Amino acid sequence: MKAMTPQHRSRTLFVGAMLATSVLMIACGGTSEAPPPTTSISQTQYPLVARYSITSGCAGNAMVEFGTDTSYGRSTSSQPIFGQYQTTDILVAGMRASTTYHMRSKLDCFGETLNSDDQTFTTGPLPSTPFPSLVVTRPNPSLTSSENPGIELIDIFDLGTHIMQAFFTDRDGHPIWYYELPQGEAPYTMKLLPNGHMIFSITRSVEAGTILREVDLAGNTIREMDTGELSTRMQHAGFGFSPTGFHHDLLPLDNGHLIVLVNFGQDFTDLPGYPGTTHVIGDGLVDLDENWNPVWAWSAFDHLDVNRHLNGLPDWTHGNAITYSPDDGNLLLSLRHQSWVLKIDYNNGSGTGNVLWKLGYQGDFALSPIDDPSLWFSFQHFPVITSQSGPQTTLAIWDNGNARVMDTSGTLCINGNAIGTPNACYSSAVIYQIDESTRVASVQWQDQPGNQSIWGGSINQLDNGNIEFDMNAPGFPPAPNVASQIQEVTQTADPQIVWKMDILPIPVYAYRAYRVPSLYPGVSWKN
Repeated sequence: MKAMTPQHRSRTLFVGAMLATSVLMIACGGTSEAPPPTTSISQTQYPLVARYSITSGCAGNAMVEFGTDTSYGRSTSSQPIFGQYQTTDILVAGMRASTTYHMRSKLDCFGETLNSDDQTFTTGPLPSTPFPSLVVTRPNPSLTSSENPGIELIDIFDLGTHIMQAFFTDRDGHPIWYYELPQGEAPYTMKLLPNGHMIFSITRSVEAGTILREVDLAGNTIREMDTGELSTRMQHAGFGFSPTGFHHDLLPLDNGHLIVLVNFGQDFTDLPGYPGTTHVIGDGLVDLDENWNPVWAWSAFDHLDVNRHLNGLPDWTHGNAITYSPDDGNLLLSLRHQSWVLKIDYNNGSGTGNVLWKLGYQGDFALSPIDDPSLWFSFQHFPVITSQSGPQTTLAIWDNGNARVMDTSGTLCINGNAIGTPNACYSSAVIYQIDESTRVASVQWQDQPGNQSIWGGSINQLDNGNIEFDMNAPGFPPAPNVASQIQEVTQTADPQIVWKMDILPIPVYAYRAYRVPSLYPGVSWKN
């Protein structure tokens, strides 16, 4: 057979496309006015998630609207419908338990929007595994209308209690999605992926190790990888260290890559204050491509001094959060046991890994207007970039305050001292303005809620300008038996509480809890 020339191949593809269009036009009655799709709804293995099936002659993009009445109010993201009367399933999630919802699809086809008929679906009950107690209040009724929309991501870390640890709620505290883990496993991280799935970094027993797992909204496992497999892939790719565990955080990127935070050890001999051999635990970052193969890596041992250890050894750096810097494609890494946030030369996967700067006490930035060490964060969590403009970056941080340096003499705060007494440790939601060109930082805003959050916690600036933070494990609880308290407050000189959620009982600690727009990428829910 004679090979096709490029011109023949192009002509064949064009004719094929025209024929397909003609067939579709005939199926749609010979005009661009397409018949509405045929739809059905069925239950999935998760009582709060429906499977909405669309069969359509027309190809296009479709989404599902849903709500407790025919005004709907919420929607899924849009996804391709292949037409030719193939059936496409859309998972509908974000509903309360034991509640009837109305649903309809909206299909864009030939520039025309085709609405299906209204149908109803009743969600099932919550599972027998208990959820923590969630108490939502709005202390100031005059501020209720200024509450930011969205839903709440709750990430509980508790290896010892069989309780629901990974779930989302609406703003009234009703669970609307969950992922159940067996006792002895805990989600260090839960995040939404750009493809609409959820990604988990799961801590298990020492023998079982840690695992990375991607699931869809119906809880089906799409893929998973333990650190043993990652170590094998790292060795085959020629990287210089072998991770022993995923921990604390991971960062999905828009290009489908995933930055994972891992730990591993290295032996040192006769370090100052540590005679003999010390197995030091440090942090690494690994960039996984779309197939979870490592393509870039960073090791703390290559860039930091092992003799600087604010919490002693062997837990040297204790990384707990990764943030992407969109203006330059670099990474921020929070190291709790250094009281530093590092900026690392990642450059979208082609960077050197060099530490570009260290923010925090004894780092690379001066404080303005006064050099007061107590204004620096200490043993922090969850740095978030809220804005960038050239060398100017605004950074929000949950400042736990452990081992805070109180003065220029190096006096440390004392955990357990009552707030208001000398040298008491305290926590703060704080926003810094940093100038990378002059290496000067200043406190732009802060809220000291009057407690010390001993570990964990998160912070975010919401779309309406309010700040939300998770005060996890407060040393002096604002109410009896409160394990964590989440507050949405005004970003004003005198912050006012707009919305509050108490999580109890102790020890059901919310390692992280923060507002997200919805369960679907690119979609915001207003109610």
